[in-house]
Amino acid sequence: MSNVLLSGRAFLEGPRWRDGLLYVSDMHGDAVLSVTEDGQACTVVEVDRPSGLGWLPDGSLLIAAMAQRAVLRFDGSELTVHADLSSWAPFDINDMCVDRHGHAFVGQFGYDMWNGARPAAAPLLRVDPDGSVHEAADALRMANGMVVTSDDSTLLVAESVGKSITAFDLAADGSLSNRRVWAELPDYPDGIAIDAAGEVWVACPVSDKFIRVLEGGDVTRTIDVPGRRAIACAVGGSDGEVLFMLTSTTQGGRDESRQVLGAAVETERV
Repeated sequence: MSNVLLSGRAFLEGPRWRDGLLYVSDMHGDAVLSVTEDGQACTVVEVDRPSGLGWLPDGSLLIAAMAQRAVLRFDGSELTVHADLSSWAPFDINDMCVDRHGHAFVGQFGYDMWNGARPAAAPLLRVDPDGSVHEAADALRMANGMVVTSDDSTLLVAESVGKSITAFDLAADGSLSNRRVWAELPDYPDGIAIDAAGEVWVACPVSDKFIRVLEGGDVTRTIDVPGRRAIACAVGGSDGEVLFMLTSTTQGGRDESRQVLGAAVETERV
């Protein structure tokens, strides 16, 4: 049985562990939160529909603002637009991963998901530290959760519609190459995280579970969260051995999520 660290939120996304705190976006609560290991939550900054999170080398927080289609920068006191992606992304942007050099990789829906449009492939975008926007890779099938491996050599991207994790060699200048399938998955992935052993944890919202996957696709562990959607995850904690699992009783609809307040952070030792 998982432990509930935090509950009563609208819809949580984009978890990142940093400097003794878990940072999460309450996507439909319109705020970025920090959470201590004993479950004390604090609002870091209010943002309309935040999703992916990351940091520039100077410590500034980057936030993917989904509906605004912009990457915002919060320096601890002021919230500004770091990059406007509206001309690159016709629909909502999504999760984001920032490498140690400050390159932010941003996924996008690529289609009008909320109004029932058919899925369409779309580019993965890269925002450089100076705020310039570039196409990092083309034709991803709804890029969602992303992580960089511990040696900074590889970017892993969960393609939700593609039911796979795609790998790219990652250069110091943020360029990607050697695109390949890292793992075919048994279910649609949402958020992902990587542990100290290099295995990838995958949130599977359709089947209400988190799985740990090896390169090649072997599943080595499953954590079921019956009746709750598995949305995203992060590995952290003071000893680096805690899986923070973001779950929800809703599928992400804004009005329902704000009414039900069924989102939670659950934990499991890994």
